[in-house]
Amino acid sequence: MSRTLLGFDYGLKSIGVAVGQELTATARPLLALKANDGVPDWHQLEKLLKEWQPALLVVGLPLNMDGTEQDISRRARKFANRLHGRFGLAVELQDERLTTTDARARLFEAGGYKALGKDAVDAVSAQLILESWMESRR
Repeated sequence: MSRTLLGFDYGLKSIGVAVGQELTATARPLLALKANDGVPDWHQLEKLLKEWQPALLVVGLPLNMDGTEQDISRRARKFANRLHGRFGLAVELQDERLTTTDARARLFEAGGYKALGKDAVDAVSAQLILESWMESRR
């Protein structure tokens, strides 16, 4: 079964977005949406969903290293619930510990410090969240 998936790296100023294919278990970064205190431009998000027509949305859940939740975890859950409520799509949460660190390492390796723009880091973080979700389902 081949489903298109969208992954999100939730943040208060920016929300990274990636697209993936379940059949190949691969994902690629798309973009970072600007957010105002964690609230995205819902119209822009709706356009993305119409363009990609995903079967499932995966939202990164930021946890402390010991697995406990923090304030941003609660806000990411709220974002996931709003995605489901507004668009009626299935939404799953995925542990996102260390994805930003991994994203920075990947980008630096590919292009040095110039590649480490905030939008690029957020979009690659979303890619890693989506890839780890797919990997955990194999």
